[in-house]
Amino acid sequence: MAKKQMKLGAFFMLPGHHAVAWRHPDAKADHVLNFDFIKEQALTAERGKFDMVFLADGVAAGAESKVFGQSSSVPFEPFTLLSAIAAVTKNIGIVGTVSTTYNEPFNVARKFASLDHLSNGRAGWNVVTSGGKEAASNFGLKEEPLHAQRYERAHEFVDVVKQLWDSWEDNAIVFNQETGQYADASKVHTLNYEGKYLSVGGPLNIARPVQGHPVVVQAGSSEAGKELAARTAEVIFTAWQTLEEAQDFYRDVKGRMAKYGRNPDELKIMPGVYPIVGQTLEEAETKRQQLLDLIPESLGVARLSRQLGVDLAGYPVDGPLPELPDVSQINGGKSRFQLLKDLAERENLTIRQLYQNIAGARGHREIIGTPEQIADQLEDWFDHGAADGFNIMPPVFPTGLNDFVDYVIPELQKRGLFREEYTGTTLRENLELQRPENQFSKEAVTH
Repeated sequence: MAKKQMKLGAFFMLPGHHAVAWRHPDAKADHVLNFDFIKEQALTAERGKFDMVFLADGVAAGAESKVFGQSSSVPFEPFTLLSAIAAVTKNIGIVGTVSTTYNEPFNVARKFASLDHLSNGRAGWNVVTSGGKEAASNFGLKEEPLHAQRYERAHEFVDVVKQLWDSWEDNAIVFNQETGQYADASKVHTLNYEGKYLSVGGPLNIARPVQGHPVVVQAGSSEAGKELAARTAEVIFTAWQTLEEAQDFYRDVKGRMAKYGRNPDELKIMPGVYPIVGQTLEEAETKRQQLLDLIPESLGVARLSRQLGVDLAGYPVDGPLPELPDVSQINGGKSRFQLLKDLAERENLTIRQLYQNIAGARGHREIIGTPEQIADQLEDWFDHGAADGFNIMPPVFPTGLNDFVDYVIPELQKRGLFREEYTGTTLRENLELQRPENQFSKEAVTH
């Protein structure tokens, strides 16, 4: 029996995942908004046989922040960038973050279906629910929707998008030039969906995606996020600090799937990992400290305040966190708030130590060391029921990604933990996920 292999995503947060990656000597101003540079990174990830390139996204610039000028970024809109990456790669999946709070299902379904066709079946959608007052104001709202409402809408949204992808059956396009029949109208379905938040007629105006459905990824770890993932997601991107926490989450989410008629293998859990690779442990620790030394105190405090949803300005930076509210009172990212609160309490961290801890990994797991030591830590979680794979977050591009591809990937391959060649032609195949049946044709058969 072949040894189980881990799945890997390459998280493209340029110029790096560290909050001040742009200040690092390896980061260059001409890398910003430079597709030639991004193309090079995508080809590096494909050379490393990564399952996917993963793009985060937001719908606000963060201009209200007191430290906006120290840490602002200008990421490309995901569909535009992923379409360009699709044209210059052949095997790697392309996953983009798109909000269910500030979009409409028809547009999202059409764009991802288009991307899946353009890439020959390599598209994936990271479903997020977008909080924050600044984001709300960009879409004409005075206040951000409540956390529970955002997730209620997300459940509806994902359901409707999947129905739209299925609105054309696989063989609906006949293209019979002799008879003059382009499509079989009996295999094209309207939705006439009416829900609490959404109203969508359909059908979609593009054929069913190559993969049936682009792979659905979900990134929340709150109670609402876990329920959404168990019901709808095929990959979940999550953040945990300890093996025990990650194991609990893994069992929890996979244990929820049966009530939705799903098998645990239908969901790949891929925690985020922030690796700092050195030829020796001392070299890796030096690289880590070099980045920590670049963080302005004001930026560190502001970043931590934003992630906690609590203003820490005015508190002694070398003292403990103030008393924090209960997670039930948080309307922003509940799971990240709880993770940071638990981390500070467990390790007795000061405000400075906590912001240094998250400035790179941003709440995800930081692992440092030689390629062998990095591989050991990944293998430990993978073998002990904490992860099906990992979303790799290079500290700085291009060196952070190069280090992982050139040194860690060969070590994982040597251990039989990661592929040496792509085995499938689609993202779904490489992730070992089944192509979904069309719900409309399935209904026709069962009736």
